[in-house]
Parts: sequence; C-alpha cells; structure tokens
Amino acid sequence: MALDENIYNLRREKLKQIEALGQPVYRSKYEFTHTVPQILEQYSGKSGEELENSRVNVRVAGRIMAIRLMGKAGFAHLQQGGQRLQFYVKKDAVGNNGFELYRLLDLGDHVGVSGYLFRTRTGELTVHVEEITFLSKDLLPLPEKWHGLTDVELRYRQRYVDLVMNPEVREVFLMRTKLVQSVRRTLDGLGFIEVETPMMQPIAGGAVARPFVTHHNTLDMDLYLRIAPELYLKRLLVGGFDRVYEINRNFRNEGLGWRWNPEFTMMEAYQAYTDYLGIMNVTQEVITEAAKAVTGGTRSKWTVTEDGKEIVHELDWANWQKMTMREAIISYWPEAAGAKPEMSDFASTEAVKRLVERFNASHAHMAYDPNAPAGKTIAALFEASAEEHLKQPTIIYEFPTAVSPLSKQKPDEPDWTERFEIFAGQMEISNGFSELNDPKDQRRRFEAQLKERERGDEEAHQMDEDYIRALSYGMPPAGGVGVGIDRLCMLLTDSHTIRDVILFPLLRPEKGASAGDENEAQEGK
Repeated sequence: MALDENIYNLRREKLKQIEALGQPVYRSKYEFTHTVPQILEQYSGKSGEELENSRVNVRVAGRIMAIRLMGKAGFAHLQQGGQRLQFYVKKDAVGNNGFELYRLLDLGDHVGVSGYLFRTRTGELTVHVEEITFLSKDLLPLPEKWHGLTDVELRYRQRYVDLVMNPEVREVFLMRTKLVQSVRRTLDGLGFIEVETPMMQPIAGGAVARPFVTHHNTLDMDLYLRIAPELYLKRLLVGGFDRVYEINRNFRNEGLGWRWNPEFTMMEAYQAYTDYLGIMNVTQEVITEAAKAVTGGTRSKWTVTEDGKEIVHELDWANWQKMTMREAIISYWPEAAGAKPEMSDFASTEAVKRLVERFNASHAHMAYDPNAPAGKTIAALFEASAEEHLKQPTIIYEFPTAVSPLSKQKPDEPDWTERFEIFAGQMEISNGFSELNDPKDQRRRFEAQLKERERGDEEAHQMDEDYIRALSYGMPPAGGVGVGIDRLCMLLTDSHTIRDVILFPLLRPEKGASAGDENEAQEGK
C-alpha cells in the first residue's frame, strides 16, 4: 500500500473519531467575527498589556499550516487570506473533548476557534482558544517543500495546492484582479460601456488565427469558439454604441509556449469618431493606470536571462517609445547585415527580397517565401530584426496592408495601414488600428485573405457576408484596440510564463495517471 494511501486511511479514521466527539465532520457554515488579515491589521500594533486590558474576543476560521502538541497544551497556525495567525489551545480552557479534537487535527485541516487575543512570552499575537470547532479534514498530505518539486507542471495541475503553499502565487493573482479592475475603471471613466458578445460564432473572425471547432446539436451546425470579439463589437458601432469594450476569453488552436495559451483573456475596445492615434492614447492611459494599480507606481521590474545571467530591467510605463515598423527595422538593423536600409527599400517586392537576402546572409536565418506579398515579408523581417530589442514600452505603428485585413489604409500609402502594436519585455501586448468601414474595401480584403487560404494559410481570415452587410448600413470612423491581459499581467508581476498568470492553464493529459499517481508525484517520489 502506498504511503499516501496509508495517510489517507489514517485521516479517514481520525474523521470518524472526530465525529464520535460530537463534531459534525463537514459543517455548512461557521459564524466568525474577524478574518485573519483583519486581526493582524487591527491588533498587530497592540502590546500584550493593551490586549489584556481591553480583552479582545474573536471568532476566526482558517486552514492549519503548523501544529505542535506539548503535553496538555499546544500551538498551531491558522492561515486565511494568505496570512497566518497563531492560536493556543490548553486542555483546561477547551475541556477534554475540545483538547481531544485538537489532538486529532492534521496539517491542512480547517477549523474555527473562538477566544481572546494575547501575546506569548516571545511577543507573538495569539488567540487563546476557549472553543475549537472542526470544519473540514485534509485527507491528503500537503507537500513540505512545494517549490522543490521537480515536476513543475504539477504546480499548475494542482493550483489549489500551489495557492495554499505559496503566498507569492496568491499575490500574483490578486494583482491580476487589480489589473482587470483598473482596466474597467479607466474605460468606464472615459465613457465606454462594457458589453458581451458571442463566444460561439458561425464564422471565426476578427483575427488571423486557427479556431477550435464545436458542433451545435439542435441546429446541426458547426460553430467556432471565438478567436476575437472584434466583428461583433464593430457591429455595435453600427448600431449606435459609440464606445464599447469587452474583457473576453478568446480561443486559438495554436501552439503552447511561454507567451501562448490556447485560451486567453483579451480586452477589446472601440471608439467611434476617432482614429488609431486616438485609441492609441486611450490604450496608453489604460495600461499606465493598470501599472499604477498593480505596482503602486509606473515602474515594474522585468527579469531576463542574457548570456546565462539574470538581468533585471526596469520597465517605465510613463515613458513610451514610438516608431513606425520601417523605422524599427532601420533602427535595429544588425551591423553584420551591412548598411542600414533606406525607406525606398520597402517600396517594392524586389527591394524587400534584397533586404531579406542581406539579412539572411549575415545574420540568423529568417524564413522567406518569395511568393508571399511584400508586406507579409516586411512584417516577418520586423519580427526577426527588431522585436527582440523592444524591452521598454514601445508603440510600433504603420503596418503593411497585407497583414492587416481589418484596418484602414494610409491615404498616401495604400500598401500601409493606420495600425499600431504595443511591445514591452520583447513581446506584443496590444494591437489597434483605424477601423476599416468601407464595405467594398472590406470585401476586397476578405477576398485577398481567401487567396491566402488557397495558398495554404489556414489562419487567413474567412469571408463574413453579414459583417459586410453591417458595414453597408454605415459604420462611423472609429479606432479599435485589443490588449492581452495575460501578457500585461506577466510584465507587471515579473512572471516569465503565461502559465504563471492563468489560474488553470491548459496542460497535456497525464499518461496513465490516477489520483494515487498524482499524490505520489506530489510527494516528490
């Protein structure tokens, strides 16, 4: 029999003994007067004499994280809200049954205690227990050193244990909550209204990505989990909602990585009667205010590994760089590739081809399809040459039309669009543009995307006739943006994988794993 099975059975036996003491083993509720954080906040500054004179009575509940027995008395630590409070149990104070209950408790059990506050000889704030109430049994052993697990994925698989054992993990998700609250607060203050749009869609639109497919039995039709809410939000602009946003779950059937999870959270916002520059300013404000809410200021640290060493960069969310995509390629052009490009080098397919040849001849190889549109190649060249240098918050604007099927073209350069992306920590966190509202132009863009699908690009956008019909009713000029909440949270909490900021990230199924196997892995076997 495995060790954890022995522990499980032993604790089940203790549960029976606790029930025999007259304690319900799984109560419905516990009437408390304080939480652990409240007690620590209100009384940590009180001396032992002050506590004795005022006789502060409390009823508090939580999970036992440390326990020790000393003859007819004992101490334990109660954890709640990520904080711990000591309590003291003495047989003379709680009676025979109460002390026998204390003897049957294990690490991880939930209990409620009532009594009064005092300070021990060592000065620790403590509850002198007069009544102890059993609330719930932990039948599986908590790990002794959760950080020491060799199977890192187990922390994600059993996030409930990760949160119990690691206060810093809990703190990350509290900061994520502050981030989302700040985004809502800022947008609401700017007159935007929050809406909800379909998560199951007949056409996967609003982004260039491979969707997940599902089936509706009653209607007997295939549907797609949304890759973006964009086309529905812009339908609302047509309907007269001038400022809308949605904090939404998107689903993209793509690879897993430190920056990618198939299910992720995006904030998308659309504002009528402005362009990409207007929505760019809104986005800067949203992100800067979120940084303040999470960090208390406009600076956050971002740790990267360079040449085998950890280097801490300070990201300044109040100091933004701005450059066009072409300017970024020129600025970060590697010396080994020769003279920096001129603006004219982006003007034709042949000139772009020569740039790629120069880059590949003297630098890391960049995948290149000579049959791809020049704009698509320029975007790939930007990713290869410039993106790794974008550590500080940076706005890159003016993107090729070939990779921007939903954004408005520049009036003086039809091969380029009024689009921007925000980068920080060497990754993209936001994408926005002047919204395309010409139904004829939109149809041409969709048709161009269909040709890309014919060439084998499974992520190219599909035709959406209803969206074109909506545009035909007249959509006002508008700017729109999407902000990746998960990636922004990574940057603001110095988390270096997206799994660290998603409570329950998607993982591969365990091969032949049973509950017992997981428990053995938890023990580090």
